[in-house]
Amino acid sequence: MKRNKATTVLTFAEKCKNILASNWLGSLNTIKADAKGSKRDIYTSKVKYIVRRGQPYLWVPENDLHNMNTVIDERGSFAVTSPFPGPLGVLLKSLKKLPARIALSGDVLPLKEEKAKSLTEKLKEVILSEQKAIKEFTYTVSGVLSSGASSTSRAINLQDLLGDNERYTVYRFKTRSCTFINGLGGTFDVDIADLETSKVDPLAPFCANIIDGINQNEARRKALMLFCFVYKNANAKDAYIASIDRKGFDVLAKVTSPVLKDGGGSHQWKEFRFMFEEEANDIEMFFSQLVEMEEEVVNKVSTSSGLK
Repeated sequence: MKRNKATTVLTFAEKCKNILASNWLGSLNTIKADAKGSKRDIYTSKVKYIVRRGQPYLWVPENDLHNMNTVIDERGSFAVTSPFPGPLGVLLKSLKKLPARIALSGDVLPLKEEKAKSLTEKLKEVILSEQKAIKEFTYTVSGVLSSGASSTSRAINLQDLLGDNERYTVYRFKTRSCTFINGLGGTFDVDIADLETSKVDPLAPFCANIIDGINQNEARRKALMLFCFVYKNANAKDAYIASIDRKGFDVLAKVTSPVLKDGGGSHQWKEFRFMFEEEANDIEMFFSQLVEMEEEVVNKVSTSSGLK
């Protein structure tokens, strides 16, 4: 398969937009307050959210301290990571490696009752549309999604917000600044205008489920190792898919380190980027190209073995 190198890279704004769209849980930070006013300490908790027109909308439990804090001081920050479910999360923690993430700063603004009700209806639409899409996927796609843990389903996790067990206050997070932080800790400021105008990747809502489904499948992980061998000339002993987008995907592979002076060798985890010939405008196209690549590397390895 011919690889078009012009399609390999997303802009930082696109990466940030994808992280926001692929997750449903983030860390909200507000300035602690009490009846006497604002304090200097920061209070942090995890809250669920959706994105509408580029803006995060947060569902904060009624008994959470954020509700008091924002009455006194509406300033806050919101941090979201790219999905790292199941085996990938275990590996990253063992390597003490953090996934890519974003940090937003801005104002945490409560919605009026009617606006909050309207947004809850939008939330229902988002959940139903994702559930409908899953039912219509082909066998290949649905098989991968079903092999991932149910905890990686964005629709299932957001469904909890519609239950009667807990009441929420809905906030709009009005973003003033955005920073992209890569896996190595490098920080990159992103223009808010670029963030607002960049398009959401069509794969983003199912990103966590796809990553986990592929990483739970032994045959597909072996194919990732073959990708490293055939396309990158790297002998991988193990491999996990680390991230996906419409342009391609990243693989974290355990490869042989340079030979040591005593002739021995060791292994290190290294990230490789693989790109598609065409952008995947939907999940079916993503898997179609992935399967084509899997067939290609199997054929190349089989042919090479046959020549020997």
